[in-house]
Amino acid sequence: MISYAKTDTGIVRRSNQDFLFASDQPVGPLPNLFIVADGMGGHKAGDFASRYVVEHMKENIENSDAVSPVMVLRKALEKTNLGLYEESMEDPEREGMGSTLVAATIEDDMMYVANVGDSRLYRIERSGIHQITRDHSYVEAMVSLGQMSRGSREYETKKNIITRAVGIGGHVEPDFFEVSLNPGDYILLCSDGLTNMVDNSAIYRMVLLPGSLDTKARALTALANQNGGKDNIAVILIDPQIKEVRES
Repeated sequence: MISYAKTDTGIVRRSNQDFLFASDQPVGPLPNLFIVADGMGGHKAGDFASRYVVEHMKENIENSDAVSPVMVLRKALEKTNLGLYEESMEDPEREGMGSTLVAATIEDDMMYVANVGDSRLYRIERSGIHQITRDHSYVEAMVSLGQMSRGSREYETKKNIITRAVGIGGHVEPDFFEVSLNPGDYILLCSDGLTNMVDNSAIYRMVLLPGSLDTKARALTALANQNGGKDNIAVILIDPQIKEVRES
């Protein structure tokens, strides 16, 4: 397995409220760990929230006594959420702060994913690009109810309104996904600073171009900035290097 992680302030924002962590090596009981967090709540609070989420997820996983990957992620996220919420209650300047979170770990040919908010995880293969996570956003809720069309003007103007975040309450409701991986797959974790500026078809084409992971991640970031760079950009690109199983 190899990976490359990159974050960029973008063109418009003055500060970077995205924070990430990527380790191909074991973290606590997990064989590897990848996290993207996108903070919210104003300049100082957003910076604090995303950093807090990533650092405390890592710490809680390192100290976890859980066994299954999903339970390790769940318990770490519950502790992290409560800690961030308590921080927001103690400091008026941080009241209402929160963060998205998308986290993944890969064990053999299985990937385990936790998600809160609208940062995303994609599985990219030769035949196409697949968004594994579901955005916890107002517009996606309206789309699922049949009350809004994806890509409409209202969708575009309201797509930054998220309905779940880490740290905004004492309880958090993450989604979990278990995904079987195939040889040749790539995994992309990213903040909406990428996906709001670069569409899925362009992401698919760039990831499958020849070249190293860092070249591809840098190219994605550059394209987001070229298209406006309206938000911070976080990218983790992973090649799980799943081996072909040959029948004897």
